Amino acid sequence: MNWYPQDTYSRARWQEARQRIAKMVRGQNPQTLLGLDEVQGRLGLFQQSYVGVRPVRVDRIIGSVDKSEEFDKNFRPRTDRMRSRWEQLERTFPDGNFPPIQVYQVDKTYYVIDGHHRVGISKATGIEFIDAEITELHSPFELEPDVDIADIIHLQQKQLFLRQSGLGLVRPDARIECSRPVGYVQLLENLQNYGYELLRGRGELLSSEAVAADWYDTIYLKSVQDIEEAGLRTLMPYAPISDLYLWVHQRRQSLFPDLGEMSFRSAAEELAESEARRLSTRAKKTVGRVEGSVGGAVERLKRP
Repeated sequence: MNWYPQDTYSRARWQEARQRIAKMVRGQNPQTLLGLDEVQGRLGLFQQSYVGVRPVRVDRIIGSVDKSEEFDKNFRPRTDRMRSRWEQLERTFPDGNFPPIQVYQVDKTYYVIDGHHRVGISKATGIEFIDAEITELHSPFELEPDVDIADIIHLQQKQLFLRQSGLGLVRPDARIECSRPVGYVQLLENLQNYGYELLRGRGELLSSEAVAADWYDTIYLKSVQDIEEAGLRTLMPYAPISDLYLWVHQRRQSLFPDLGEMSFRSAAEELAESEARRLSTRAKKTVGRVEGSVGGAVERLKRP
């Protein structure tokens, strides 16, 4: 029989240690709570409002104001220093009817100011809701409960692109989404190069907002249409549209030395044809491997 601790604190510590060791073996860093300072610093949270005491979903509590290193991402304790307080709370509130914790709310997620042990016990025992005194911080982006630091960096780069380009002001509903943070840096460079060409062509200095609006309306949206009509979106249905835009743009540049100036639409069609051939070749190889496996299995069945 496998040993498994019965009390909630020992069980939480055992689960945290087992997961931490498993990550160390795989060469990964242990996952601690997401710190509010990290989120606030990267996303520029600034407005706040008092909400009051409300029941909140325990699975939406994902971070801490000042104890992100003391618990793992599931609010399991990372040291034995917290055992006394943890067990005292369990004895005092055996039914889990704790006094309200204090949290900051950022969209759909919550960060604990006071009440880390109560949250840890709630998660360990399967309590779904806990009363919380809430102060809401207003973020420019919606955060999901499973957000991690990589997501925060991604949102920060998107925010920087929208602000630095001016696009967030003039086209707040713009369809901009990259799979990697570096994509937003590349988009900003693309937009700024377009602004330089506008300056040369018109001989007048335009505001960043005017350049962004012109780029989005006359370049980006037209390019998105070219991508869809070329069939590239159908071939790559899971790729964000901004990734496809950058991909075609880079393809167009790489073909310039051999083919000269090429329209975006032509580059999109060429890339779609190349991708279709690649997918077809891969499909044929897969079919060949399957047929070979089936054929081998049939031959083995024929043997006496």
